[in-house]
Amino acid sequence: MSRYQEAGVDVNAGYELVRKIKKDVAQTSRTGVMGEIGSFGGLFDLSAINVKQPVLVSGTDGVGTKLMIAQKAEKHDSIGIDCVAMCVNDILAQGAQPLFFLDYIATGHNDPAKIAEIVHGVAEGCKQSQASLIGGETAEMPDMYAPDEYDLAGFAVGIVEKEALLTPSMPQARDVLIGLPSSGLHSNGFSLVRKICFKDNAFALDDEPKQLQGKSLGDILLEPTKIYVKSVLPLVKKGLVHGISHVTGGGLVENLPRMFEDKFQAVIRSGSWPVLPIFEYLAELGNLNRKDCLETFNMGLGMVLAIKPEKLDEVKALLTAEKEPFYQIGKLVERPENEGKIKIK
Repeated sequence: MSRYQEAGVDVNAGYELVRKIKKDVAQTSRTGVMGEIGSFGGLFDLSAINVKQPVLVSGTDGVGTKLMIAQKAEKHDSIGIDCVAMCVNDILAQGAQPLFFLDYIATGHNDPAKIAEIVHGVAEGCKQSQASLIGGETAEMPDMYAPDEYDLAGFAVGIVEKEALLTPSMPQARDVLIGLPSSGLHSNGFSLVRKICFKDNAFALDDEPKQLQGKSLGDILLEPTKIYVKSVLPLVKKGLVHGISHVTGGGLVENLPRMFEDKFQAVIRSGSWPVLPIFEYLAELGNLNRKDCLETFNMGLGMVLAIKPEKLDEVKALLTAEKEPFYQIGKLVERPENEGKIKIK
């Protein structure tokens, strides 16, 4: 055993991990990728992308304390999807096509089999978003994390024609707001979720409350974040979208106003989309009021699009063809004096 191994870091485990993940990484390859996993830097050839005035859009994020649920459940093969989704959905909100992704995994002990499961999820998220996994880092830090703990973060880069970049100046009064359903909690609000479910109420992950309609609490909480690239990017490329809001931490209240200028107000109709059972269950368990829920959770909407009324039928037809459910949840209006940028009626 080397002195480094005596200190708690096994470089040989790192070599084994690279061997285990090569197949998953190779399956994410796309036009523009250069080199192989294991190089000092990830390489991407922008000249291979047919964009005349390229603007690069980048995003970085983690998974928050949803990681603690995954580790408690010993389920590591889907949390990587969440990490990719949080980054690429943000990039998509600017109208950009995701190109590549890099991950960072920090752990107390490099278990190649476990880390390979995590990377498998990352690769799956990359495939869903049509991005390539071109590199990453696994840091073994025994004095920073417990042996069975890990953290996960990622970084993504996308590209968009300068003239097609989605900015807050584009949405206008009369634009129709189309909501796309979330797959569940996504990766937000989990500190509150953990408090409600496991501190204030001693639930187990395999419990199946009747309110969750036959699914276990663990399965519901670990449902991967939905990636919207496949259904939304074609709309963007056709010039059918004025703005996109990725509904993450802060819910509709915080994220929807980021999409448009201060002179407008989003008027949202309550009841115009289905609220998933998990949100109603958490509200009941945690004695949460409407404001608490709207400011913490996505409440069943993962993305909102601003659409010019004249383009609405075309957008609906394309979403239907992609089998993407959608809900007409409201519209943009001129903002009344002394009122906020969002009104939920």
